[in-house]
Amino acid sequence: MSSQWERLKYFLTELSQEDILLWLDEYQDLGPLPGILLPMLESILPILPLFLFVAGNAAAYGFFWGVLFSWIGTALGSIIVFHIVRKFGQQRFIRFIAKHHKTQSLLTWVERKGFGFLFLLYCFPFTPSSLINVVSGLSKVSPFTFILAVSLGKLVMVFFISYIGHDFFSIIHEPVKMIIIGSVIVVLWLLGKILERKLHKPLREDGEKVPR
Repeated sequence: MSSQWERLKYFLTELSQEDILLWLDEYQDLGPLPGILLPMLESILPILPLFLFVAGNAAAYGFFWGVLFSWIGTALGSIIVFHIVRKFGQQRFIRFIAKHHKTQSLLTWVERKGFGFLFLLYCFPFTPSSLINVVSGLSKVSPFTFILAVSLGKLVMVFFISYIGHDFFSIIHEPVKMIIIGSVIVVLWLLGKILERKLHKPLREDGEKVPR
């Protein structure tokens, strides 16, 4: 029992990128599954090192496949948490909200800002995405808006980590990287806003969408 606890403690606190690479190599017969599961678990257990998982996937699978597997895993994990909280957490949280007006204000603010706010939060690797997942699940943000925001935002975040690597300050000395990352953010933000507007158009009586 003590040895298992020590292994778990090491996994949670002292894990290195070399350990990730060894683990991925050990289970390479499972194909992309390990590379997807690791970032997915981080969405459920935020104490896990997402940065190491993403960087390890990029090193083990190559840049393109590493980004793809990390993106699928972390986006899927966030969506799972959102739906669990939405299904089981909202009703239990109603009484708490009634007593805490600041919490109600936060949820209302998230609902009002919608896609753009959530997208930008998910773009950056140091934002508490697990908390955002829970708050979104407790709010009245539509599942489509959340899935769109988390999918595009997490794509930027995973690309950011995989592209920059461990040296985040390199973008200061290499403005080309900053331009590329900024361009990706702008393009995906515009794409998300276009999709959100098209799919949220009101319907006429005949069932057709009203043009804006």
